Amino acid sequence: MRLHRNLVYTTIDSLNAIFNEGEYADKVVARALKKDKRWGSSDRKFVAETIYEIVRWKRLYAEIAQVKEPFDRDSIWRMFGVWAVLRGYPIPDWRQLDGTPERKIKGRFDELSKIRKYKESIPDWMDELGVKELGEEKWAKEIHAQNEPAKVILRVNTLKTTREKLRAILMDLNIETEFLKDQPDALVLKERANVFLTDAFKDGFFEVQDASSQLVAPFLDVQPGMRVVDACAGAGGKTLHMASLMENKGQLIAMDLYESKLKQLKLRAKRNSAFNIEYRIIDSTKVIKKLHEKADRVLIDAPCSGLGVLKRNPDAKWKLQPEFIDNIRKVQGEVLENYSKMVKPGGKLVYATCSVLPSENQEQIQKFLTSETGKKFTFVQDSKILASESGFDGFYMALLERKQ
Repeated sequence: MRLHRNLVYTTIDSLNAIFNEGEYADKVVARALKKDKRWGSSDRKFVAETIYEIVRWKRLYAEIAQVKEPFDRDSIWRMFGVWAVLRGYPIPDWRQLDGTPERKIKGRFDELSKIRKYKESIPDWMDELGVKELGEEKWAKEIHAQNEPAKVILRVNTLKTTREKLRAILMDLNIETEFLKDQPDALVLKERANVFLTDAFKDGFFEVQDASSQLVAPFLDVQPGMRVVDACAGAGGKTLHMASLMENKGQLIAMDLYESKLKQLKLRAKRNSAFNIEYRIIDSTKVIKKLHEKADRVLIDAPCSGLGVLKRNPDAKWKLQPEFIDNIRKVQGEVLENYSKMVKPGGKLVYATCSVLPSENQEQIQKFLTSETGKKFTFVQDSKILASESGFDGFYMALLERKQ
C-alpha cells in the first residue's frame, strides 16, 4: 500500500478547484477520472474516494493540520498528509510531505474526536441548527450517518426489463447486486462499480437512484392513463420512475424553471423509452395557470437545503449558508401555494424534500393547510426518512388529497 505521485497530484489539483475555485465535487471528480487513460479501476477509485473523503472531513483535517481557509497548496498538502496518516499509508519522502508529524496527527485526532463539530466535520451553524430542529440525540445520530459513504442503488426500468433479468445481466459482468425488501424496483450494488459503462445502462435498463428517492413516485399513487404533473422535475429521476409506473399510458408533464435540466431529461427519457412525457419550462405564471384543476396527481419535489443527502454531496456542507435555508423556506411556501392549484378535485399531491429539517417539511405542510388554498386539501399521511434509521438518504414526503 503506497502512494503514487500522479494520483496524489491529481487529488491535490482537484481539492484546490473545490476549496478555492468554488467548483462542485462531482464535476471535479468526473474531470479528474478522465485525466489519464492508462489508469486502472483501482487508480480511479483511489482518486475519487480520496477527493471525497478530504472534502467530507475538511474541517477536522484542517484543524488537525492547523491550517486555515483560504487554503494555499501547502495547506492542502498538509491536509492530505493528515488523511494519509489516519488511513495508515506510509509517508513517502516527497518534498511536499516532508516533516509530516505522524504522532501529533494521531493525538490531535483522538482529542478532536470528542467534539461533534470536528468529529463529524460540520460548520458551527449547521450543528446548532440540527440540534435546534431534531434534538441533541437524533441530530448526533443523523449527522454521523450522513458522513457514511452512500451506497449505489439502481432503479430498474420496468418499461424495458425486470429486476431479476437485470440482476442476471449484471452478474454476468461480475457486478453483484441485492434486492431491497419492500422496494420492487431497487437493486443495491454490493461493491461500487462504474455501472454507466455497461450496455445495460446505455440500453436504458436502469437508472441510478437512491432508495429513499425511489419511494416518492409510488407514494403519489400514479396509475396508467392519468394526467400527472412533476412540477419541479429537474433532470427527472422521479419523472422517469413515474413514467414506468404509468406504463407509458396517460400524460406526464415535466416542468422546470431551467431548460438545460429538461434537455437532460429528454435524453434520459429517450434512453428509457419513456414516451408519455411532455416538457414545459416555467417561464411565466401562465404555464401553471393553464393547468389549474387539471391534474390527477401533482408531485412537488421542492427545492431544499439538501441536508438529507450530505453523504452523496459532502461539499454541500461547506457551500450551504444559513441565509440560503431561510430563503428556501420562503420558496417552499410559495411553490406549495402556487403549484397545488394544478390538482383537480379528488386528485392527490405529494410534497417531497431531501431534507431532514422539520422547518422545511412537516412545518411547511402544517402552515400550508391553514392557508386559503391549503384548506381545499386533506392531509392523508407523511413519511420522515432519516439516514440514521434507513441507511439511505434523508427524505420527507407528505401526501395530500384535494377535496371534492
